[in-house]
Amino acid sequence: MKANYLILLDYSVGELIKIRLTEEEKIESESYEDFEEFIYTLEDKYNFKLSNCSWMCCEILSERSY
Repeated sequence: MKANYLILLDYSVGELIKIRLTEEEKIESESYEDFEEFIYTLEDKYNFKLSNCSWMCCEILSERSY
């Protein structure tokens, strides 16, 4: 699966963070053995703390709201 989106649930503030990865970020992510190691490099850029989040990545973003 190609990671085009990174979805984070920041449970410390009840925030959903949706990040569409740039081409540069996708290429950089491939240089990491573990995708989570790559996510740590995005903390400052997107203003989140991974230690407060659950995450998932996906190729195609699909949403539902009720």
